[in-house]
Amino acid sequence: MGPDLVLAALVLGFAASIGAHYTGACMGMPHALGVVSVRRALWLMAPFAFLGAALASHAVEVRVGVGLTQHRLTLTDEALIIAVALALTTAYNRVRVPTSTIQLLVSSLVGVALGTGAGVHWSAIGSLVVLWILAPLVACGLGYLLTRLLDWLQPKGARWSAHLGQRAWRTAAAALLLIGLAASFAMGANDVANAAGALVGAHVLPATPAAVLGGLGLAAGIILWGGPLLGRVAFDIVRVDRAMAAAAQLVQAAVVLAAVGLGYFTSLNQALVGAMAGAGLARGRDAIQGGVLSGILRGWLFGPGSGLALGLGASSLLSLWFGTHLLGR
Repeated sequence: MGPDLVLAALVLGFAASIGAHYTGACMGMPHALGVVSVRRALWLMAPFAFLGAALASHAVEVRVGVGLTQHRLTLTDEALIIAVALALTTAYNRVRVPTSTIQLLVSSLVGVALGTGAGVHWSAIGSLVVLWILAPLVACGLGYLLTRLLDWLQPKGARWSAHLGQRAWRTAAAALLLIGLAASFAMGANDVANAAGALVGAHVLPATPAAVLGGLGLAAGIILWGGPLLGRVAFDIVRVDRAMAAAAQLVQAAVVLAAVGLGYFTSLNQALVGAMAGAGLARGRDAIQGGVLSGILRGWLFGPGSGLALGLGASSLLSLWFGTHLLGR
């Protein structure tokens, strides 16, 4: 198998892992409230993620492929970055911990770039790190405020689960499902570049075919392996009611769209989990599954470090074993 095909296969596998990883971020709230079953959620999400990747990801692919390093990465560099990010994402998926594939990819890229001498645009990386810290905190605050606002708007003594009539609930459920599908489209547009950007950066494929290949990987991962993480985000972090679910999903969409509008990447999972934590705080600390949430926070903390260490270590080992000409400039 030629090196181009090896990279394409790694990209396809990484895209599938990304698709499985973000099922909870996109469809967790509709599933938590019984709006949609696991199977239906996955089959609805897959085509929207593919369309987002195929139609709206081209500029992001180019930015990921060439915008974070001082020198263009070689095909071998790109393959090593994707292999490291794929291994880490698969590991987090296996233990059902929602982390950020963007952070895993970027930290792996930084590690390989340092190990191979490609150089890093530290100002661009610094801006991303600031955003990664702020986004879940902002989402948490907004989730708290919006949940309290929805509680204030309901009649005294009523609960949203009882107050909404059957017709009103069907309308709210349909709206929540549409938000989930829109998030699926946004995930495809935003996150496929984590995988397919390597094909663009290494000049293996132009942006459009790379996006289509990555979109197919996303869809396959959603359908085949997306169920476990969908269940974790839906049920294991916060016990949600309708107001909390609506607040969390709306805040997630607002935070992600605001970041994209400013030209930055942020994590769907971090935005949603932050918003869910804020909504849970609005209901009291007992609504939050502290053990699960602390595990997710540890994943956010250690994920970038693990990507940096593995990327740097793998590139250094390959340079020692096969000679600096293989990975060097």
